[in-house]
Amino acid sequence: MIIRIKNLRLRTIVGFNDWERKDKQDVIINIEAEFEDASLQSSGESEPPVNYRSIAKRIISEVETADFYLLEKLATHLLSIVMEFAGVKKAMVEVDKPHALRFADSVSISCTAERHE
Repeated sequence: MIIRIKNLRLRTIVGFNDWERKDKQDVIINIEAEFEDASLQSSGESEPPVNYRSIAKRIISEVETADFYLLEKLATHLLSIVMEFAGVKKAMVEVDKPHALRFADSVSISCTAERHE
C-alpha cells in the first residue's frame, strides 16, 4: 500500500540570499510512503502500520522550525524523517519552492529511499 500526502503547504526559511533568509517562504511538500499491507489484512487491527497523521505532524514541526540554505538539504532531511517510521519500506519526498525562478511556477527537488532488510 502507498500513502500519499499531497501539496502540504508550509512556510520556512530556505535559500542563500539575504532576502531569502529574512522571511519565511512558501514550500509545497508531497510525500509518498510505501508499506506492507499484509499485516493490515491478516491482523484485523484498527491501527494501520503507518499513521499518515503522525508523519504529517512531524514534517510540519520540522519545516516550520527549519532553516536550510539548500532545498536539496530540506528534501533529504524530510525523507530521513519519513524513513524513521518503522512500517515504511520505501518513500519519496518532493519539495517545491514556488516562484523561485522567473517564468516558472516552481523549482522542485525530489528524493527517494528504500529500506533493505
